[in-house]
Amino acid sequence: MHFESLIKIIKRRRETLQVTQEMLADISGVGLRTLKAFESGKGNPTVETLGKLADALGLELTFQVKSN
Repeated sequence: MHFESLIKIIKRRRETLQVTQEMLADISGVGLRTLKAFESGKGNPTVETLGKLADALGLELTFQVKSN
């Protein structure tokens, strides 16, 4: 999955749940600036940050490693 797709999934889920960016920042423990940067495509969140956002939104974050 591309990074842009992940941004869209998290933002769409937040909007579906009618959660504001401020609410998600508070619930997840992720800074509001970090969240806004991420959703605008300017940020580069860590795996830990992605996990916090996913948990707060009821999403499961999984990774798949492929070798060539």
